[in-house]
Amino acid sequence: MLDALADPTRRSVFELVAERPHAVGELAARLPVSRPAVSQHLRVLKDAGLVTDTAVGTQRVYRLDARGLATLRAYLDRFWDDSLAAFARAVEHDPAAPQESP
Repeated sequence: MLDALADPTRRSVFELVAERPHAVGELAARLPVSRPAVSQHLRVLKDAGLVTDTAVGTQRVYRLDARGLATLRAYLDRFWDDSLAAFARAVEHDPAAPQESP
């Protein structure tokens, strides 16, 4: 998932789809790349589990995949939780911190 989001253009595609569902043509109109390039970026995002698509008439409409987003969030939350725990340990054991008097 992180590899899929490493590319700046792909990240832009992802962010646009996060705003609301889009068809390929709508995305291409908002980005400085061709429709085929947008389709390739969407394929990578879909393979990574970050977006899903549905057929609407002759178009494919892309939206965020909630399951993939939950997986990505859980992965990132682990680092956030570890950082907060390390900060709490550092504060609790800081010898320079003012001590409470009994």
